[in-house]
Amino acid sequence: MMETTIQHQEPHRFQSDTTFELHYSIGDLAKQWRLGRETVRLLVKDEPGVLKIQLGRRKALTRYSVPESVARRVHTKLFHGERYVRN
Repeated sequence: MMETTIQHQEPHRFQSDTTFELHYSIGDLAKQWRLGRETVRLLVKDEPGVLKIQLGRRKALTRYSVPESVARRVHTKLFHGERYVRN
């Protein structure tokens, strides 16, 4: 039987509840942003609010669920620079 572990990143001080937001996979964001999956994974993996769902014991079986607000924050940082990001 496969073991499932869900890890939720430490929330930001001012982060709102993302439970009922639309969530994106790494593949979804890679298509929307026209970037590689590994590039997107590296951009979002340590962001506050990203859910990591680890299936089994291997890190290769980790799925990321990125709330819409986090995706917007990362996209803004990526395409407009850090100075425009509001927390």
